[in-house]
Amino acid sequence: MRFLHTMIRVYDLEKALDFFVNKLGLVQTRKVDNEQGKFSLIFLATASGEPEIELTHNWDQQEPYGTGRNFGHLAFQVDDIYHYCQKLIDNEITILRPPRDGKMAFIKSPDNISIELLQKGSPLEIKEPWKSMPNQGQW
Repeated sequence: MRFLHTMIRVYDLEKALDFFVNKLGLVQTRKVDNEQGKFSLIFLATASGEPEIELTHNWDQQEPYGTGRNFGHLAFQVDDIYHYCQKLIDNEITILRPPRDGKMAFIKSPDNISIELLQKGSPLEIKEPWKSMPNQGQW
């Protein structure tokens, strides 16, 4: 058995793609538009190609989806969590749980999907401004 993908529903496809591709750094691997079902499936992956996230965009959705915190989160490993979080801040992404421990941070997508960022290998040396940065909102 092998893990294939996680599906999340998105309300605003343009905002979701800007977040996942332009800001988070994922790559679109394929797209399927279903005229009869009035939906699009957009598959995204890291540079290695696996596993994927399937963004499902229902064309007739009239309002944003509920928060659904019971979904849990998506998790991505990064080479330098401090550098990556600073890049996100520079792209106007709010760090909800800063990497105070040099190891873990949380952000949210435009559709309120929690995303965990984990430092590859051992935690980085604890340092400012991360050490003193407070949590914001729910993650």
